[in-house]
This record gives sequence, structure tokens and C-alpha cells, in this order.
Amino acid sequence: MKFTDEIAIVTGGAQGIGKEVVKGIISGGGQAIIVDINEAVAKQTVAELGDQVSFYKMDLSNPENIREVISAILKNHKKIDILVNCAGIVSTKKFEDLGDAEWQKVIQINLTGTFTTIHALFPHFKENQGGKIVNVSSVAGKIGGGLLGTAAYASSKAGVNGLTKAVAKEGGKYNIHCNAVCPSYTNTTMTTALSEDADKKKKVISMIPLGRRAEPVEIAQMILFFASNLASFVNGEIGDVDGGIVLDG
Repeated sequence: MKFTDEIAIVTGGAQGIGKEVVKGIISGGGQAIIVDINEAVAKQTVAELGDQVSFYKMDLSNPENIREVISAILKNHKKIDILVNCAGIVSTKKFEDLGDAEWQKVIQINLTGTFTTIHALFPHFKENQGGKIVNVSSVAGKIGGGLLGTAAYASSKAGVNGLTKAVAKEGGKYNIHCNAVCPSYTNTTMTTALSEDADKKKKVISMIPLGRRAEPVEIAQMILFFASNLASFVNGEIGDVDGGIVLDG
């Protein structure tokens, strides 16, 4: 997929799915800006991938910091073409055991953080008569959790799905596309805890018709499609990359 002369912001781009998205952007001729809270890993990724990648530290739990960082990026780059919201956290606590603090933290990072990055960039996209937004959600947002994330995580991702559709509706007239991707069990650092529990891992994989977990690059392919001009008439889509778990219409 071609991204010639385009610039993409990728939250959570230091590792996992986000890193594969960054690699896809630069291999397609574009530039990628990693925004991530993990400074050490992000700098390693920049060193590995070269001059077409840069890094800004961002705390997705802090709306003021998000807006400051986006403002700094816009001062340093004339035009941003793509925003990929890939960063997030997981919560595995049962509903009965879920406390207020964990609920608020998951919603704040996964949903409010996604809202804030989009909201901070929306006027820029509007002024430039277009932009591509891709939000990384989860099948948990469709089926109420049950794989790795549970109540808080599922609720945050269901919110991301609703936000995606709302932005698609309001942004469409400005040529702003907004779509989401829903992965299932993927081989990332976030799923390490599941990988260490052999019984739980086996149970989750048994729910996937393809019989295996995804690799980050497989999720990145749909993200990159939505971010590219190949998806020129796709807007408000919630796309599953889940090995066949959801099978919704």
C-alpha cells in the first residue's frame, strides 16, 4: 500500500501492532510519527527503522498532555494525513472484582485518550480537506470481553466503536474518514499474561475458527488498508481481524 509523501501519527507505535503499522507506512513511502509513553522502546524503534520515523512522548491518560503533543507535532509538520490510534491497556478483572480506579483508568486511556487525539487533530484535517483516522478496537467491544479483556476493557472498546461511527458521520462531509479494526487474540506484549497460562491460552485458541492467534503484522494489514487510498469509499467501518470469532453481518 502506497503512502508516498504522507505523514502518519501512530499512537503506541513503539512495539506490537503499532510498530508493524509504522513499518508499513514507511515501506509505502510515507513518514511515521510514533507517539508513545514508553520512551526507551520508542527510541529503539526509531533507531531501527531510520530517518522516516520520529518520536514524541505522550501520556494518553492526560488530555492536556495529548493536546500539547499534537500541537507540537503540527508546529513541526505542515500537514498530517493519517492518525492511527493503536495505544491502549487491558483489564482482566472480573466485573465483581473491578474497582472504580481500574475502571476509570481503562476508560481514560482507551476511550477518552482516543477521543482526545482525534479531537485535537480534527480541525487540522478539516482545514486540509481530509484525513484518515483508524482506531484499534477489539472484538471484546462486540462480544463483551471473554477472551483476554473483561468488563472495563470491553466497555472501553465498545465506546471506541461508537466514537468511530460518530466521527465518520460528522467528518465525512470534510473528507475525513474514520474506521476501526477489531483484533482478537494477538501475539503482543499485552497478551503475555495469557500466553503464560497454558489452559487459558488453549481455551481462547479453541474459540478461534482458524485455530491460532494472530501476529501483529496481520492486524496491521487491515489498519494500513483503512489508512490508505485503497479505502477511498470506506467510512465508519468496524472491521474484524479475529480469525472468525465474531462472524457478524
